[in-house]
Amino acid sequence: MKINISRQNIYMLLISIFLLIFVLLFSFLVLIPEGKEYREKRTELKKEQRLLMEYQNFHDETHDLLKTLQSENRTIMRAFDTGFNPNKFEKKHASYFASLSVSKNHSLSKEGEFSVYEVNTSSQISSPKNFYEFLESVNKSDWIIGVNFPIEFKREGELIKSSFSIKVYSNSKDVNETL
Repeated sequence: MKINISRQNIYMLLISIFLLIFVLLFSFLVLIPEGKEYREKRTELKKEQRLLMEYQNFHDETHDLLKTLQSENRTIMRAFDTGFNPNKFEKKHASYFASLSVSKNHSLSKEGEFSVYEVNTSSQISSPKNFYEFLESVNKSDWIIGVNFPIEFKREGELIKSSFSIKVYSNSKDVNETL
């Protein structure tokens, strides 16, 4: 029995076998390894996207908190940027005292990122109530001021003489400013 296969069929069979081998080799050598790598990278990408989303949410929450704090503390931040002027201080708070004098700054020191001006004051008041009103006024002033203890009170006739020192805090960029 003789099998009669034409030359065209043999060429077609050889081309089909070659294509089949090519497709199998391509699949096993290129597609399957690349598919594994693709799945690994897709998993890694999903993890990174989840992490990015967490960081983005944290950023948004922190940014909202920052904006809220900036709006709530606008006057305090403006007070840190305001340079201290002893004459303006005397004019603003003279109404609480019979006389108020602010002596020159003793030293200019640094505490963290802020410059600290130490100022000694002496005043005469008619009652301690005026002094407490002065302290409330200082809290609402244009500067960040800390009143240092001890505060000395001496009675002289109808008036009370007081002596105390204050620290005025301002941003370090105000160091070159003259008083």
